[in-house]
Amino acid sequence: MEGKRIYILVTNDLVIDQRVHRTVMTLLETGAKPFLVGFKRKGSLPVQGRPYATRCLSPFFKQGFLFYICVNLRLFFFLLLRRSVMLVSNDLDTLPAVYLVAKIKNKPLVFDSHEYFTGLPELTGRRFVRRVWESLERTLLPGIQHGYTVCQSISEAYHTRYGIRLAVVRNLPMSTGPGTDINRPVEESLRNDLIIYQGALNMGRGLEAMIRAMAYLENYRLQIFGDGTITRELIRLRDALSLGDRVSFMGRIPFDELRMHTRRASLGLSLEENLGLNYYYALPNKLFDYIQAQIPVLVADLPEMRWIVTTYGVGQVVRDRAPELLARQVEEMMSSAEQRAVWVKNLRTAAAELCWEKEVDKLRDVYRRAGLVFPATPPSPG
Repeated sequence: MEGKRIYILVTNDLVIDQRVHRTVMTLLETGAKPFLVGFKRKGSLPVQGRPYATRCLSPFFKQGFLFYICVNLRLFFFLLLRRSVMLVSNDLDTLPAVYLVAKIKNKPLVFDSHEYFTGLPELTGRRFVRRVWESLERTLLPGIQHGYTVCQSISEAYHTRYGIRLAVVRNLPMSTGPGTDINRPVEESLRNDLIIYQGALNMGRGLEAMIRAMAYLENYRLQIFGDGTITRELIRLRDALSLGDRVSFMGRIPFDELRMHTRRASLGLSLEENLGLNYYYALPNKLFDYIQAQIPVLVADLPEMRWIVTTYGVGQVVRDRAPELLARQVEEMMSSAEQRAVWVKNLRTAAAELCWEKEVDKLRDVYRRAGLVFPATPPSPG
């Protein structure tokens, strides 16, 4: 059994990473034994109820460049001592260790790029750190034979820079399970008091502007799900504006539970700022989660998100981030029953098309090329 292990390595909190969970569930179809390895973060919840093995390692350093050095050392020795048939690296921050072990043991490596890592806004202004990551990227990525990423823009960028072809496997949610209902009543989708944001609370997510806009939206509530590097700053901003319980910080919760909260909202936010190529190319899973929950969306004027929203007609693109003007746009979106009825109709079509069941074959193709054998008729999702 141990020899059939596929090790999947991430630096994320395992409880909230939906993309990796969907990948591991797909790998179970092959009869292999996926083993998901992540790292404990502050406030991490215990991983429960998974039909595959998991382990959360504890790094000596909690953030910064030393965290990533520690992560790769831990992963290198963890993998070196274990038998496997395949290794899966999620993002550049796990790739050095996984790449080395794959070479030493002559095992196939699959690379899943969740983002354009060297374009992260956290690297802006940190020239030495950024150069280190770019050096690793130049060294490692040309050797990747099997990989995939979240959108066409990132795939094309990596092809231009390194000559590699990454398949595109978008962060689409399942159309079945808790909080999904393709035929939910229209009147349920027209409730007009609750706005939701879900995801990381890091710089460049547009949250400061939205919290300031809430000062002009007295009849509405904003729930923020997630945690990150600027959580405390956002809470202080909320308190400084005396917004009370109209802006609530809900923390991290498991993704199955989050679905139930998402569908109760009337507007979903994805307001990333153009702070580098990673955000410029952003196509975040929360956008598709909102669509699957059939709530209209307000998104940043960035190419990948703009294309989804305008193509499917499921919301609007931000016109102006000035708090009063942003609030005016939100008010218009929340109060127009006629427009919302159109969005709800379009959301049903979009939710039926933008789901994992219609995306998963792209993922299977990547792993087939890497050597895994999937059954002729995959089991029905559940």
